[in-house]
Amino acid sequence: MTTSPFDHPFLSDLLGDAEIATYFSADADVRAMLSFEAALARAEAVHGIIPAEAARRIREACAVLTPDIASLKAATAKDGVAIPDLVRQLRKAVGGEAAEHVHFGATSQDVIDTSLMLRLKSVTFLFGGRLHAIVSGMDALERQFGTNRLMGHTRMQAAIPIAAADRIAAWRVPLETYRDRLTEQVFPVQFGGAAGTLEKLGDEAAAVRSSLAQELGLSDEPQWQSQRARIADLANLYSLISGSLGKFGQDIALLAEAGGEIELAGGGASSAMAHKQNPVAAETLVALARFNATQLSAIHHALVHEQERSGAAWTLEWLVLPQMVMATAASLRLATELVGNIKRLGTS
Repeated sequence: MTTSPFDHPFLSDLLGDAEIATYFSADADVRAMLSFEAALARAEAVHGIIPAEAARRIREACAVLTPDIASLKAATAKDGVAIPDLVRQLRKAVGGEAAEHVHFGATSQDVIDTSLMLRLKSVTFLFGGRLHAIVSGMDALERQFGTNRLMGHTRMQAAIPIAAADRIAAWRVPLETYRDRLTEQVFPVQFGGAAGTLEKLGDEAAAVRSSLAQELGLSDEPQWQSQRARIADLANLYSLISGSLGKFGQDIALLAEAGGEIELAGGGASSAMAHKQNPVAAETLVALARFNATQLSAIHHALVHEQERSGAAWTLEWLVLPQMVMATAASLRLATELVGNIKRLGTS
């Protein structure tokens, strides 16, 4: 039994997303963390901070190391983060004098936040592709059914007739905006050292950070370890996406309830009423939208980092952000399916 519906044995096919879940696996996180350590070693060698031979050995060890996850788990319970134990394991794998150059000038938050940025960059790219597919599907619906008539409703009451194209535009236009915003997102490296000052790197600090960002394919920005607006902005965008898809789902569910103006394939069965075809995907889009809207408040609470680093606010992000990503992923997956299941919209 799992406490999360996103990886639950039978709820996950409805509420989860197998593709996106891989980016939040322990393996994906560890691989991204080791990518940070390898890139850091190379960047520091380029600028003469550590010997080139040490950097080579560190990179080789990062490429093949399979950390002891049980050890990381036990260490995290004590230290609050996995990085001290991961660095210990990496230093053991590197061996010799080179081991002392592992993780030089960095701190746990640099590794963890940069791992998150690497993985969110990939996830956000995938989200953009899914939004494009949904928008394209709605374009196809408009070409096929746009001139059909629907009864417009205001405040849940019949208003005046509208074209199906009018309703489709209300679904599609926000998604086009979000698709464009996803392509504009910037994912910066986090590199600040013990208290955000990179004190061990002296005059080479900015140059090393720039090289590190380039190595990882991230943007070069000053440390942001206690400035979490970028996380809140991205979470807000995810909530906007799921919210607009929730509006789409709510409209489809209401159309299905009224009957006559929509024909859907792929409805869900009832255990008590064999004649029913429940609009499961549409209903789930509504639930996921409301879930993300609720979680966004917690992300805004996590903006409150005391002094140079907060353990409490940071941990709150870990609890909430992956769940929001998964809810958004499920929303995009279900909306793609739902668009494809609309066989008729409106009346000619």
